[in-house]
Formats: sequence, C-alpha cells, structure tokens
Amino acid sequence: MSEQKELLTTNRKALTINLDGHNYGTFAEIGAGQEVARVFFQAGGAAGTIAKTISAYDMTFSDAIYGKAPRYVSRERLALMLDHEYQLLIDRLASQRGERTTFFVFADTVAAKSFKGNNEAHGWMGVRFQTEPGGAPNEIVLHVRMWDKEAVQQQAALGIAGTNLIYAAFHYRDDPQRLVESLVDNVGAARLEVDMIAFKGPAFAPIDNRLMSLYLVQHGLTNAVMFGQKGEVLQPSEVLYKKAILVERGSFRPVTHVNVDMLNCATAQFVQEPEVKGKEVIALMEITMNNLLAAGTLDARDFLSRVDLLGELGFTALISNYSEYYRLTSYFRRYTKEMIGVTMGINNLIEIFNEKYYEHLEGGILESFGRMFRHAVKLYIYPMRQEAYDRYVNAGGTIVHGAIAGHAFAANVLITAKNVHITPHLRNLYDHLMENHHIDCITGFDRDVLGVFSRDVLGRIRDRDPAWEAMVPPTVATAIKRRKLFGYVEPPETIPLAG
Repeated sequence: MSEQKELLTTNRKALTINLDGHNYGTFAEIGAGQEVARVFFQAGGAAGTIAKTISAYDMTFSDAIYGKAPRYVSRERLALMLDHEYQLLIDRLASQRGERTTFFVFADTVAAKSFKGNNEAHGWMGVRFQTEPGGAPNEIVLHVRMWDKEAVQQQAALGIAGTNLIYAAFHYRDDPQRLVESLVDNVGAARLEVDMIAFKGPAFAPIDNRLMSLYLVQHGLTNAVMFGQKGEVLQPSEVLYKKAILVERGSFRPVTHVNVDMLNCATAQFVQEPEVKGKEVIALMEITMNNLLAAGTLDARDFLSRVDLLGELGFTALISNYSEYYRLTSYFRRYTKEMIGVTMGINNLIEIFNEKYYEHLEGGILESFGRMFRHAVKLYIYPMRQEAYDRYVNAGGTIVHGAIAGHAFAANVLITAKNVHITPHLRNLYDHLMENHHIDCITGFDRDVLGVFSRDVLGRIRDRDPAWEAMVPPTVATAIKRRKLFGYVEPPETIPLAG
C-alpha cells in the first residue's frame, strides 16, 4: 500500500483515469477557474476522458444554463449543475457509446479568496458516475474549506481535491475509509478541510452517511460534523450561520431524563438573555471523539445508536474533536457573532478548572478562559445531589478538587454553581466569572431525575434490570427495546403454570 501511495501523485491519478478508456464525462466548474479540468488536461490523454468542460462564471449565464439557486456557492447550485450536465451526457452520447462507456460528471462551485480578501474561501464539489455502462448513477458530494492565504494556492488545492474525489469514486468506492482518507492526498487537511460528505446510489447502498462523516473527524479531515433530527448529514455553516448557539456535551449512552432536562432548562434561560431575545437559536447535543473512542476503538453501531436516539427526541447532534471547551466555542465563532451558551453538570464544571488540561498553553488556564469567554459566552450549570456526587467520585469519576463548601449538610443538599468548591488558588477567578454572569445556575430543573447517570442506565440494561426504563424518556426506552441497543435482551416469556 505504501508503494502505491508513493506512485499516486495527483498527476498519476489523472493520467490513470485518462488512460482507462471506459470513463467519459463533463467537468463543470464555477469560480476559482477550471482547476480540476486543468489537472486532467496537463496529465495527458484527456481526449479519452473529457467530453466537455464548462465554466459558467457569469451569474446570468449560470442561471440561464442551470436555473436559479438561493446562493451560487451552495449545495443547491451543485445539484442543479450535476443534474443538467449528466442529463446532457445521456441525451447526447448514450446512443453513440453508452454500451461501452461509464459516464460521469464532475462539478464544483467555489469561492476562493477574493481580490479584497474578506470572504469565506469554501466550495461544494461532487461527482455523479456510473459503475457500468447503462447503469444507474451514483453520487458523492462534499463541502470543502480552503485555508491557504493566497487565491492561487487555494485554486491549486482545489484542483488536487477534485482529482482525488474523481479517482476515489472510480477506485476506492468499495473501501469507504480509504476513500475518505484519500480526499486530501497530496494536499493535506491543513490546506483543505472537508467538513461534509454524502453518498447515494446503488454502489453505496450499504453505506451510512453518518458513519462516513464520522470518518472525516476520525481521520482529521475536519474537527466537527453534524446530523439532523432524521439522521441526515448537515453542513455546519448552513446550520450555525448567524445563530445564537446552545450546546450540551455528553456521552448520551443512552440519552437520559437528566440530559433532556438540562438542555430544556438551559434553553429556557438562554432565550431570555438580552443578547438572544428575538434571535434565531440552535440547540445542539455534542459528543466528542474522545468519548466515542473511550474503549480504544470506534464501535460504529454504538455511535449510530447514540445519534439515532438523539434524533428520536428531535435534537441536532454534533460530533467534534474538541476536547477543550474553549476550542469548541472558537469553532462556533467561525459561523456566528451571536451569544453562545454551554450547559453542563457540576462534574464538567470542576473539570474545566483542572489546570492539567491547559499545560500545553503558554498562558495556561487563564489563556483558555480568555479564549472561551471573550465573546458573549455563558455557562449554565445543572445541579447535582450530594449523594450522587459521592457515588460519581467513588465509581471512578475524574473530579479532583473536592465537592462542596462545608461538610455538615443533609443528604438532600444540592451542589450548585453557587456552593461548589473550587481549588483555593482559582477561587478568585471563579468568583469573577460568577459575578460577571459568565457562569449561572440552571433553575426550574426536575429534582426527581437528578440522580440519573447514563452509565447507571447502561449497567441496568445489561443486568436486565427493568428499572432502567424509568430513567430515560419513553421514546428512548421504546427505541432501545425495538432495536436491541446497548446490549438490551428481551426478557424470557413467562410460561403459565398448569392448573
């Protein structure tokens, strides 16, 4: 494999396709020049591959050819391009060479760095292709961000990425992980980010697009991917753009009453913030890759189960590679200037004040907090029962700074953001954040669900203890039993005794 990788330069990939003789199609590119077509022309032998190239750069021409779309750099515009050009290929060439040719269309619509240099450098690209002559079409669509400083470098990166996509469609379609990894061959994720990918067609029937998106994060092509309520893959910038954002981090294995109550209560407070009133709000449930890889390897079924259950409850899911909260809020700042809310339990609050997580930063914990709170960010803290806190620690929780200020409390006392104990040398910092309303207590919570932890639910499911059903929303319990998730086994039927 390593030897093959050495040979597969961008030029070699294009030349291999050009010399194949079976694939024939159109290159349609809007914005940033005809970068991908140029690679194939320069490789040599392009007459065996290219039926047509087109760049409808002017908006009027583009609309006349493809029809109007809300935005010119959008998934909708890309779909119109693929539809139009693919149908032209079939209409004009199927009768002449359809019996011996697999047709394809590559299209992209891209905004590279403008002359003024103040725009977002990103684009959509896709390939629609047959795997056999006369066969039904398949499709791969992805969204890219170009991180080079100069437009000419961004254009070169785009040409490489497009060539990678076409080659992967023809040669790696039976190896999805290799396909995903190859998208940044010879360019690297530091220059080009792929933050959304979607497959469809008979060649990809066994593929789950959510798992493919997860591979983007796992293999470093992007740091976050999103899924909608129906499990559909979402493009983050389209969902988050100019919205106020509220996020809850958790394992959601499975999602419990506490998870739902925490987000609902935080949402009720978040929408009443002066900076949020009247603004569009998006609430997210986030799982980190660290959590998904806690067992050492990625369990695809386990991951999909968590996303499915969040979708059953109507939540949008975010999978990220951001272990530190300050990196997560910085990610959101790509897309919005509106307020950001983060809701969490007492255990996560104290973890944020654990300085070991910031040893890699020159400014340590102060630098991390400066990054996290600098632009309208607020933490909403869900309370915890004292006995639940003790049980959490005794079961192997990673809290290291102690529990509650004082020790002579009744068993039903709650640990909140107001009475939690923070290590003494950070107490003034904590008080500053509280006094300036960067940290706030969640109110209106359901006391009856405070003692519920996902791992307790998971243990009861595996022990066949039916008490777990009362610890999760009814929709979740039904889905777990129906799909036999998280090791659920149906109880044996009771055989009535003979009279």
